[in-house]
Amino acid sequence: MAHDLRAAALASTQQGSDLAALANSPHSDIYAVIDLGSNSFHMLMVKVVGGSVQVIGRVKRKVRLAAGLNDNLVLSHKAMKRGWECLALFAERLQDIPPQNIRIVGTATLRLAQNVKTFLQEAEAILGQKVQVISGEDEARIIYLGVAHTSNSDSNRLVIDIGGASTEVVIGQGFTPKLLSSLNMGCVTFLERFFSDQQLSEENFHAAIAAAEVAIKPMQQQFIAEGWQIAVGASGTVQAMQEILVAQGKDEVITLQRLEDIMQQAMACGPVEQLNISGLAQERKQVFASGLAILIALFRQLNIQGMTLSGGALREGVLYSMLPQLQDTNVRNRTVNSLMVRYFIDQQHAERVAEMATELAEQLQSRWDLQRFEGHSMLRSGALLHELGLLIEYKNHHHHGAYIINHSDLPGFTRAQQQLVMALVHNHRADITREVIARQTMTSVLLTVRLTRILRLAVILSMRRRHEALPQVNISAKAESLTLHMPAGWLDQHPLMRAELEQEVQYQQQAGWELLISQ
Repeated sequence: MAHDLRAAALASTQQGSDLAALANSPHSDIYAVIDLGSNSFHMLMVKVVGGSVQVIGRVKRKVRLAAGLNDNLVLSHKAMKRGWECLALFAERLQDIPPQNIRIVGTATLRLAQNVKTFLQEAEAILGQKVQVISGEDEARIIYLGVAHTSNSDSNRLVIDIGGASTEVVIGQGFTPKLLSSLNMGCVTFLERFFSDQQLSEENFHAAIAAAEVAIKPMQQQFIAEGWQIAVGASGTVQAMQEILVAQGKDEVITLQRLEDIMQQAMACGPVEQLNISGLAQERKQVFASGLAILIALFRQLNIQGMTLSGGALREGVLYSMLPQLQDTNVRNRTVNSLMVRYFIDQQHAERVAEMATELAEQLQSRWDLQRFEGHSMLRSGALLHELGLLIEYKNHHHHGAYIINHSDLPGFTRAQQQLVMALVHNHRADITREVIARQTMTSVLLTVRLTRILRLAVILSMRRRHEALPQVNISAKAESLTLHMPAGWLDQHPLMRAELEQEVQYQQQAGWELLISQ
């Protein structure tokens, strides 16, 4: 069987030209990362486009390698065979990618397995590439870098990744991890230890949580003493919890109370085969309970108040280590700038609108709280991207731009922030769609309304597309009523601007918002 897999993979890789020619091929800007995890094997393929990465392929196979480890840490042939079969599939996709653009890493199960050389020998023959088995500390460090390159924060950040056989916990700031820990517990190993009877019982949950708390105890005080401002989850378990919350009408912030509520829903289902929670994907059901138990223990032991989902983890950390040109930059700015380049946005005008929006927001800050959920940054992003859809056509470019934002991978933005920017772009002109605003999650509807009103005015005031044509305006708020103060006589000299502002008064009135224009 192993010989057949190797032969198939080699036949596939030999179809192209030799390695030297491949390195100079049109695919030299394509990169691949393979993560041999304890639960799943993943392959990520990207292309560098416009100063950012564009995902061109993702392949994931549930291998559950950790389930093949016995008490003596010997990996079963059956588990190794599942892994080899998966790698034979991956090998086909690697054949056109230069070898220097490929990285393959193995994690906890391959660290633990006493007979790992047997697995690696066959795996490397199938792939035609070396596999690097990384230490727990290296895994934690790389996971942190993956989060840092796909999330935007300068604050102290707690990062948690629950894998199949290990859980990495990191505190860092910017791109620098400061405190690292790799714990010997994971959703596959805990499934085997505490849910082997396939029952979602209170007894099984409590035993799993207690064991996780014991594993966390040695590093608890050091991490609490270091402290953090935000907590981010980078695993399938955290993604599953967030998807459940959103499906059940809540925002995307995971809290201990919400996790315990989800545990109660799970226990009410009885056997794993009857697990049916709104928002839970079918593929996560088998390891859902064990991952949930570990996450609850982490929240309790580290006093985590709230957590959101990261856009990246181990694979992204490995990937960005191969892309020095994309390191040490503001992640959110990099994403926005890439979109501006790729969709041929008039950057000077976009900046002009962003500056006007910022000026209006700063004048309103004392009356309106616009700092929550990084409101000023979201407003600037919406302003810079408001003409994103012009490349498609003018009439409905605000809808086209919103669609692009909604369906794009935007490193540096949480899903809720992405939805907010989408709502701003969708509503920056013409009729206001209140339903789009009402669908916000983490951000409040009120904040979205306020930012939308500011952006619409900034777009109108900048309509001449010339900096010297911008009027010097003042804006004030009384509760939710806005008054835009124009320079004396200015509107008389600019009849088109007057007409646009009068039309805007009507648009906002139809949406239930009061806007007054004075001079």
